[in-house]
Amino acid sequence: MTETEKYMKAALRLAQKAADEGEVPVGAVVVCEGKIVGRGRNRRETRKNALHHAEIEAIKKACKKLGGWRLHKCDLYVTLEPCPMCAGAIINARIKTVFFGAPDPKAGSCGTLTNLFTLPYNHQPAVVAGVLEDECAKILKTFFQELRRKKKKLDAGQSSEIRHQ
Repeated sequence: MTETEKYMKAALRLAQKAADEGEVPVGAVVVCEGKIVGRGRNRRETRKNALHHAEIEAIKKACKKLGGWRLHKCDLYVTLEPCPMCAGAIINARIKTVFFGAPDPKAGSCGTLTNLFTLPYNHQPAVVAGVLEDECAKILKTFFQELRRKKKKLDAGQSSEIRHQ
């Protein structure tokens, strides 16, 4: 297993933890000089806050651990392509390289829908797309299939309840 795969597997474990909590399964780790210095998972539903994306949480923890906001020696590994908000945080934190798993056709801002990293900001992180893409996509696909199945079952139960009244 390569170093890149090792860190993406760590992000996948966080994504699974998010899924187990009923959150969209996205996980992220910040790595500095071969050590994970920040971990995050999606917690928007749990925390009732739009800002609780995996990348934001991982960056926040890395800044705290390293004692500063400049993460120019750090790389970010995330299971889903970052959205515009997270891409902005990555630029502002000066992350060196972003490794992501699955592309995001709805909000991907590192090459799929748009690429904010190619704009003339004061920092342009490098991007490596498709790291363990199949595994990263599968956890998302499985989560949403299960969500639709539960909703369908709930909807069917409610409609039969209405018929019985």
